[in-house]
Amino acid sequence: MALAFWYEFASTYSYLAAMRVEEEGRSRGIEVEWRPFLLGPIFKRQGWESSPFEVYPLKGLYMWRDVERQCERYGLPFMRPEDFPQNGLLAARLAFIGCAEGWTPAFSSAVYQAEFGEGQDISRPELLAGILIDLVLDADALFARAGSAEVKAAFKAQGAEVERCGLFGTPSFVASDGEFFWGDDRMEQAFEWEARLG
Repeated sequence: MALAFWYEFASTYSYLAAMRVEEEGRSRGIEVEWRPFLLGPIFKRQGWESSPFEVYPLKGLYMWRDVERQCERYGLPFMRPEDFPQNGLLAARLAFIGCAEGWTPAFSSAVYQAEFGEGQDISRPELLAGILIDLVLDADALFARAGSAEVKAAFKAQGAEVERCGLFGTPSFVASDGEFFWGDDRMEQAFEWEARLG
């Protein structure tokens, strides 16, 4: 039993899900497959040049207040980053590498903690290097791999799976039968659906 968790580092609501999804999976005996990707190409196909929270300012104002409330509810720290949405390309490529090596959950959670828990800029290589080093990983080697043609192509190819699944936002959860759930507030329902499949 496995539930795919699709997320984008620039997504506030993905932060809420990422900080809870592993514990939720453990408590239900369901494996979580972390799937980092970029929303930018999806937004551009809809004619948006930025996050919908930037395109629609009132929606953006609501989102920030809503995230504050949800963080308080979940007991998560929250600090709004100065720049939003942030460039999470390098972080996403690194997380993508880690999917096959088992360190993506810890890395991704640390990136989210830095971004939305501490308000830091996750586009800074030195910040990401520090996270990798804290996880006892070789930051220089991983940066080189993240910049390689092989990883770039494989990460880009993952975008085709995003389209196949019909994803349009994050966080998204896809059960092993292909059933799709969108939003942090649908995470528990996604796990319940996956549990029924077992």
